[in-house]
Amino acid sequence: MEGEHSHSHEHGHEHHGHSHSHFDIQNVRRAFIWGIALNITFTAVEATVGYLSGSLAVLADAGHNLADTASLVIALLAFRLALAKPTQKYTYGYKKATILAALANAVILMFAIAAIVYEAIERISSPVEIDGKVVMITAGIVFFINGFTAMLFFSSKEKDLNVKGAYLHLMADALVSVGVVVSGAIIMVSGFYWIDSVVSIVVAAVIFISTWVLLKQTLRISMDGVPHNINFAEVAEEITKVNGVKSVHHLHIWALSTTQTALTAHIVLKNEISLGDIPKVKDEIRHEALHFGINHCTLETESEGDKCEHKED
Repeated sequence: MEGEHSHSHEHGHEHHGHSHSHFDIQNVRRAFIWGIALNITFTAVEATVGYLSGSLAVLADAGHNLADTASLVIALLAFRLALAKPTQKYTYGYKKATILAALANAVILMFAIAAIVYEAIERISSPVEIDGKVVMITAGIVFFINGFTAMLFFSSKEKDLNVKGAYLHLMADALVSVGVVVSGAIIMVSGFYWIDSVVSIVVAAVIFISTWVLLKQTLRISMDGVPHNINFAEVAEEITKVNGVKSVHHLHIWALSTTQTALTAHIVLKNEISLGDIPKVKDEIRHEALHFGINHCTLETESEGDKCEHKED
């Protein structure tokens, strides 16, 4: 029996995008720092404008931008931790920090959504007079800042899930800002101040949809569940198709980080497989695992005649 990693095969599978080594780390760090600086600066301005103008839509967007800024800070911290070397206490390093960061961001956003909806419902019953022109100008600036910040992550968004999450989040914010511009225009033309609260609820709904998906996925992998993009049954089937494999049991698949997935399994070999053939069989299994984005395999083998209790660990 032996346990080995599959990293030696990653060079032929760059299309999986599961390695930090295939993109410019310094550029990604700069993108995070620029994004954080821009968002902190304008969030303060937007919150002030929203407070002075009485616009809940602008305040809601400021609150969301603040949550986004926190998300970028947490993601940057997690990204740096994930690159730390393993220690005797943390033998996988701090890769799990990326998962905890995604979970923390989802929880932060859920609280922000609840606050926005509560205040919007309060405002619908007693609308506050709002300067539609100020709302439009502020939201328009937010649109350009979020769009520009999102573009900083564009070139690396397919190479790391944290970067892709930041990109998608900022692009969603830019689109939400368009809705706030529309509400400002309607207020200017019609004087219907309640539109501001309605748009706030729509903004919250848009945020909720993406956040709910993020929350479900991060809860799942934080509890060592099989990542959502991997089909457990298909992995087991492909392993049993490998020449010389009779069956597989004690199969476990879980996320080490948002970009790395691990697998452990007991492989039952057919009787005709010799001791010298075992490394080749393991190599082929690791090769197949890479097609599912699984880049860290530990395999144990047993012969067809072994008496072994096939109970899950």
